[in-house]
Amino acid sequence: MTTEVTTILLLRHAAHDALDQVLCGRDSGICLSQSGRRQAQSLAERLAEESLQAIYSSPVERARETAGIIAGRLGLPVAIDDGLTEIDFGDWAGRSFTALRDDPLWARWNAERAVTRAPAGETMAEVQRRVVAAIGRIRDAHPQGRVALVSHGDVIKAALMSCLSMPLDAYTRFEIAPGSMSSVVLWPGGGKVLTMNEVAA
Repeated sequence: MTTEVTTILLLRHAAHDALDQVLCGRDSGICLSQSGRRQAQSLAERLAEESLQAIYSSPVERARETAGIIAGRLGLPVAIDDGLTEIDFGDWAGRSFTALRDDPLWARWNAERAVTRAPAGETMAEVQRRVVAAIGRIRDAHPQGRVALVSHGDVIKAALMSCLSMPLDAYTRFEIAPGSMSSVVLWPGGGKVLTMNEVAA
């Protein structure tokens, strides 16, 4: 293995009040709840042990807020990377999961994630391509570093499934919880997953 190994810590943003109720997508005004801020603070304490070189974040507010709490503890700036942003859910954004339940396209999206497009939005394959490209750029910028990326649950799943060569329809086989950390190591031409869904105490 080459000595140019980069450790990437994939962090899901912490909890907010609309969690599991509304498909927030990229909507603005979705901020961390009190419990979410505590999650982010616990994550920041955990990451204080990691000697990070940089923190990158999705541009979505809840991710930026999580990254800001971590950055404040570690004394690092936050760089925004659009490749880490939430899935573009198009016409579904802002709708409750109860309202989506009887939509046949929503059912297909959840059953056949590899081939289904959110209405006026993205496919999961498009999401995977952009997040993998973003991670590649970040790895190239930190060829022997440790870097934290704050993103979103299914976006992180897409990155991990790429590293594991798993089909996109397998996204339900593992969990990425709010405020969790997964880690991968990458080198030119390869990489591997080290941890998944670690939640700070």
